[in-house]
Amino acid sequence: MALSAAGCAPGSGDFGRPRPGIWNDTIAPSIGLGSAIARGEAVSYFHMTDDEEQLRDRAWRFVMPAHERNVFERQVSDLAHARILPAAAQSSNISDYHRSLISGSFRSQASRYNRLAEDANADRLLIGPFRGNAGRVVAADRIRMKALEASPLVPPDQNDPALARVIENEGLILWVCERVGFRLESYRYALANLVVEMPARDAVRAERSIMALEAEAGPLCKLPLIGTFKDEPSRPVVYKG
Repeated sequence: MALSAAGCAPGSGDFGRPRPGIWNDTIAPSIGLGSAIARGEAVSYFHMTDDEEQLRDRAWRFVMPAHERNVFERQVSDLAHARILPAAAQSSNISDYHRSLISGSFRSQASRYNRLAEDANADRLLIGPFRGNAGRVVAADRIRMKALEASPLVPPDQNDPALARVIENEGLILWVCERVGFRLESYRYALANLVVEMPARDAVRAERSIMALEAEAGPLCKLPLIGTFKDEPSRPVVYKG
């Protein structure tokens, strides 16, 4: 039922996410909250800051499959973003993108190479804004934790939801970093196989785009986090979508 409902979600809105609606705004978040609690994941009841909301919106693109023809995997990833399914439910098969790329109706091999280069370039252009957003969230979380420790006016029952929110935020950043790495592997796999199947000079542009994406992704995965997530290695990568 959840997969069916996700498949019926409206078209793209801000940051490529599905447009607002009863499923995306009410039903999915409620189911996701219960599912995350049932799996023992960190869940905070705190209201989100504007930066936290935007971080989740920007993350959506990177946790989704890179090619729209991966219909089933897009539905699974959308449900993982809503926390209805765990992040581990996503495909880890780097051949998915290549299979979708060659299944399309392209006029020539140049069209396939161009699509690969365009996808890598689009990712590169969006990583910088996500990284800046993530930096602001981490900085705010540092202030949150310092205030929690220093102020006698904050009651003890605020400790758990505050820590849970930090874990959610760090988990999301780590998840995006992991999925960007997965995209890079998928793009490299697609390029290598395209060169074998239909060699063309267009491969050079695609390769340069992938290399540029890799260079832009590096700083994101080196972002200094607070470390609460790392202190709990048994926890899965989780966040509040």
